[in-house]
Amino acid sequence: MTPLTVKLQELIDQIEADLPDADPVAKIGEARLRSRTLVDLGDQLVDHYVHAARADGASWSQIGDALGVTKQAAQQRRSDPQFERYTGRARHVVVLAQDRARTLKHDRIDTGHLLLGLLGEPDGLAAKVLVSLLGSLDPVSAAAHAALTPGEGKPPSGHLMLTEDAKHTLGLSVEIALDMSHNYVGTEHILIALTRIPQGQAARILTELGVTHDRAYDAVSAALVGYQHKARKT
Repeated sequence: MTPLTVKLQELIDQIEADLPDADPVAKIGEARLRSRTLVDLGDQLVDHYVHAARADGASWSQIGDALGVTKQAAQQRRSDPQFERYTGRARHVVVLAQDRARTLKHDRIDTGHLLLGLLGEPDGLAAKVLVSLLGSLDPVSAAAHAALTPGEGKPPSGHLMLTEDAKHTLGLSVEIALDMSHNYVGTEHILIALTRIPQGQAARILTELGVTHDRAYDAVSAALVGYQHKARKT
């Protein structure tokens, strides 16, 4: 079995690099936030294989046995069916969005946090499209952090709810994928969906940078054609 690539020392080194001047107590808070992200990722990993097992015909009793829980408990841990089409990267974007919202001490996940989540997946097609349009991800990151004012007090705990705009975005991403005849939802579909909600934080940020809905859609379409052409040649 291949060992996990995430190592404790690497996580420690990341916090030390990100918060070089923070005191140990502040680093405890940051470590707690990042540990929640790891837990969320673990849940996403399990859910991925639960969906795969169901698609392969496994019963809830079999899945419950594999999880070490009852059939009823296995059924209750199902994630929103909307996310069944999401790729691993797209799901990770939502996890990262929650992490960004907590870090900024916001009590709900909005479209601006989803945009930051896309930046956290640099190998995703959405990030690559933004780089092709803007030269790098830095302008988006700077504009997003400038627009998202940190809250006050302690970071919220527990699961964070989505704003109506964020819910609409995730629902639209599924519709956009289907309209493009795709049987999955990737980061690129989330990017296009963000630009479809003009009143949303993300759309305002992207529009100010010149990334309109039409430009995002055309750039994604061109990138997908490029991938398909490359796949035919290899």
